[in-house]
Amino acid sequence: MAEKHFKYVIVGGGVAAGYAAREFARLGVNPGELAIISKEAVAPYERPALSKAYLFPQGSARLPGFHVCVGSGGERLLPEWYTEKGIELILSTEIVKADLASKALVSSSGEIFKYDTLIIATGSTVIKLSDFGVKGADAKGIFYLREIDDADQLVEAIQAKKGGKAVIVGGGYIGLELGATLQINDLDVTMVYPEPWCMPRLFTSGIAAFYEGYYANKGIKIVKGTVAVGFDSDSNGEVTAVNLKDGRTLEADVVVVGVGGRPLTTLFKGQVDEEKGGIKTDAFFKTSVPDVYAVGDVATFPLKLYSELRRVEHVDHARKSAEQAVKAIKASEGVGSVEEYDYLPYFYSRAFNLSWQFYGDNVGETVLFGDTDPASAKPKFGSYWIKDGRVVGAFLEAGTPEENQAIARVARLQPPVDSLDQLAADGLAFASKI
Repeated sequence: MAEKHFKYVIVGGGVAAGYAAREFARLGVNPGELAIISKEAVAPYERPALSKAYLFPQGSARLPGFHVCVGSGGERLLPEWYTEKGIELILSTEIVKADLASKALVSSSGEIFKYDTLIIATGSTVIKLSDFGVKGADAKGIFYLREIDDADQLVEAIQAKKGGKAVIVGGGYIGLELGATLQINDLDVTMVYPEPWCMPRLFTSGIAAFYEGYYANKGIKIVKGTVAVGFDSDSNGEVTAVNLKDGRTLEADVVVVGVGGRPLTTLFKGQVDEEKGGIKTDAFFKTSVPDVYAVGDVATFPLKLYSELRRVEHVDHARKSAEQAVKAIKASEGVGSVEEYDYLPYFYSRAFNLSWQFYGDNVGETVLFGDTDPASAKPKFGSYWIKDGRVVGAFLEAGTPEENQAIARVARLQPPVDSLDQLAADGLAFASKI
């Protein structure tokens, strides 16, 4: 079997890998020292584009337009950038075995990759309904969205089924973003989810009521409090209907499932300490194994602001944790310095003409402020979360860059609040004064 050795190996070729590569290049890496091993066939790209601009009917995004690091306003790292820096992109290569004790990775074709330092950036995989034995879940026309190949297949289906019926299973990030893009593509969209409102991990009922109303005004039908328990298909194996637990049947030409993901940690089971579903790290993303780091979705790390261990599935953390790990690796070699990771949780989404940002923690009591009428010409509203008399989280729809910075500052500083009624009355002005 062929064997290659690198000083640094990043396993996984998503957002985190691209940002780590840029940080290595910034701090200094010699040609041939760094390799990125990815089962995808393309250089690292900004994954959020797949549920947004990639699916637009006009002016859609395509590679090389959204390779990292354009998602954070940085330089676009085309495949030739890696070549120029002497970074080896090993694409279309799936690692099937990791032996951390002997510092070796083995690919599906039997290649062995040895390393001195490893960064685990394997990310997450989608949860599939077939995992739970849902009848008919393997029919053609049922899609999941994680990688660019998934997006290409979905684009093909959207174009083939213009004017048809689409069912979105799930009411989280993917469900809301794809509900919008499929409606823009002239599909008749129905969303189905078991919770009492959309995006329940973050939204309050008040926030969710706005988005559900806005989507309804766009002609999107919403079915709550039930789940898909089976799918019907025709003689060609193409999906024709979604059967719900409450007995209803929804016609469907296209089905997109977004019911969550799970971190890809299987390769490392029993070799590293784990916690809260991820690989446990310190504030520098070092794992329990020397010379092994874990970043992005797979890392359970100390969230300094709240004095607790947490795992965060979001592109912002993927970018920043990757940079932090590389800084720590280089600092251990005497290059530069690094502070403990001090992350402020941040989430955002865009759909239709809407755009929201959230910072901090969504625990405690809540205060809703602003114009939450989904029929408004220019709706603008927000929410604060208050715990132990302090604002610990802030959400804003339709904020300007300055206003979004203001709510981030509030979430970071956690100012005290005397009156919830006064906070609601002050609204965004409260954040602007902090």
